Amino acid sequence: MGPDIAPGPNVPWRKVLWERQPFPDNYVDERFLEELRRNEGIRQYHYWAVVKEAVLVGQQLSCVAIFITLWLYMEQLFSKGRIKASKEGLLSPEALLWTSLFVGVLGYGLHNALRPQLGTDREPRTHLADLQSAAIFLSFTFGFSPVLKTLTESVSTDTVYAMSALMLLAHLVSFPYAYPSPTGSLSLNAALFASVCLASRLPGALHTFAMLSCALLMFALWPCLLQSIRDHAIGLSAWLCVGVCLGGVGGLASQWLGGAVLLALALVSVILLCPLLLVKLQRHKDNIQGPWDEAEIHEELCKVPY
Repeated sequence: MGPDIAPGPNVPWRKVLWERQPFPDNYVDERFLEELRRNEGIRQYHYWAVVKEAVLVGQQLSCVAIFITLWLYMEQLFSKGRIKASKEGLLSPEALLWTSLFVGVLGYGLHNALRPQLGTDREPRTHLADLQSAAIFLSFTFGFSPVLKTLTESVSTDTVYAMSALMLLAHLVSFPYAYPSPTGSLSLNAALFASVCLASRLPGALHTFAMLSCALLMFALWPCLLQSIRDHAIGLSAWLCVGVCLGGVGGLASQWLGGAVLLALALVSVILLCPLLLVKLQRHKDNIQGPWDEAEIHEELCKVPY
């Protein structure tokens, strides 16, 4: 882009629209590129800072893998027809419920310990109110478990698995990684829908209730605890994310070795390789601004009196 041929040396060109000039509409002179600006306001990324944020993606992917592993253990209990699950290394609904209760109480205590003190203008939520909310949810879930168990009886198993995989993928895509607490409505609803679909393929209502309780603990309450840990204990947050990733790979390896290998490759790619690629591609970024851009209004119009 350069200067066009001017009609005459005695006629100066002005960058105005309200005045008729003896120049073509697309005419520019040699001053056109004087206001060119490159890479203005570009954020410079650092590798380990990007890795720190990418760990959240990996830990959420591992949470989905852990949930699928728990479902596989409970589904094997039914398909093999074994009653004494503890001797066979399988998972019973009672064991999952007691484990979920213990982890939930432990996480609730840690969340209260890390929660900052609120101001006097806002009353903190009491423990009794939290207990009432948990009791209402568990009561409704337990009461509707027989209904949820028979919810997909008329649907083929392949369709249920396909819907569950699609909803878990939607959960991972729509999860608010920048600020995971509270969990986004689309992300949480997709995860719970997938949980209902998978739990409906388990043998009894107690299995369904245990699976849905675990799903709420993992997809709704865990992000809230993780955000509190990120705000007040950054070092603990990193170790927890690493532990969740290792747990996801190890748990999936006990059921499906090929899936564990794929999960490990996905975690390495997301956490280590993608941040490296992002940092390497920064040198090729070329963003230009100039007088051809649209005008930006910096004045806050909401403060202008009418």
